[in-house]
Amino acid sequence: MLRIVDAWPDRERVNGRMAVTLSEVARHAGVSLATASRALNGSVRTVGAELAAKVRASADALGYLPNAPAQALARAATANVGVLLHDIADPYFAAIARGVSDAAVEAGLLPLVVNTDGDPDAQVRGIRMLHGQRVRAIILAGSAHTDPAATLASDAALADYRSDGGRVATVTDHGPGYDAVLPDNRRGAAELTRALLDLGHRRFAVITGPQRLRVSADRLAGVREALAGAGLGLAESAVQHAEFSRSGGAAAMGRLLAGPAGSWPTAVLALSDVCAVGALGELRRRGVDVPGRISVAGFDDVPFAVDVAPALSTVRLPLEQLGSHAVRLALEAARPGERPVRSALAARVVLRDSTAPPPGPTARQ
Repeated sequence: MLRIVDAWPDRERVNGRMAVTLSEVARHAGVSLATASRALNGSVRTVGAELAAKVRASADALGYLPNAPAQALARAATANVGVLLHDIADPYFAAIARGVSDAAVEAGLLPLVVNTDGDPDAQVRGIRMLHGQRVRAIILAGSAHTDPAATLASDAALADYRSDGGRVATVTDHGPGYDAVLPDNRRGAAELTRALLDLGHRRFAVITGPQRLRVSADRLAGVREALAGAGLGLAESAVQHAEFSRSGGAAAMGRLLAGPAGSWPTAVLALSDVCAVGALGELRRRGVDVPGRISVAGFDDVPFAVDVAPALSTVRLPLEQLGSHAVRLALEAARPGERPVRSALAARVVLRDSTAPPPGPTARQ
């Protein structure tokens, strides 16, 4: 059972005008959202008299109307677990959300899902919103961002939440300060590359995700590592960045086929299954045989990977386990003075019909 929450909520109207939000009060007073909440919503954690008076003055000046349910929630955590995803429609995140939901319901909690579209600002708003909802724990299930400013903003929002006793766990690496479940992205990509090297491929291209996402860098690093071990490398034009979507994979595949057929790669590693399906569609549209002319492999082993034609070679991640294990980590009792728990879940290469040995010198498109 999932309750999906948009990270871009409309502001309510009160007596015909837009209601002032607690975030606006906090900005006006020059304090954190957590401090404003504690000052106005009756948290068990106290705020100094001078600071509390400053927050109340800002609330009066702006015409802030306290929300009675919010005040009640501020006094005790609710029976909810929040999870932030980049895209609930992506099968990768849908499978993780299923694992979160199963583990949360098993613990007697309701999962609240926030869809951020991979926007770091929306992620921060989502964290603040879940903090305001007094969720028992927050699960960050999307990739970390490579932009230091985005990371700092997210860390600050999570620090406010944890200062009120909230628990946080992440799926993928969001830094050493968090309990984390780590899919083996780099090693999985390296092992997939070695499997295609063993088939005889030497001309590779990669369709990877946006440069702003750390998962893109980790998976690409695994490919480069395996190729370097075989004395090979990747030309700049052989690495195509795209959104993790079917259209992104199709467009990237089109760019790889822009040159003469003799310059094409014999193996394309699309570092998400959704991108790989888009790449397969573009090859089919152009009449290019897979795997006779070009082998294609994906990453994640989402449920439809075995159903496309040809069935997709990929790297299997235990997606539902990633979600359920993160919930269990977040709900464990606090471990004062101990380092965060960081659990790696292994990836496994699965070769199917979309990959084969490269074509011989007489092969044709």
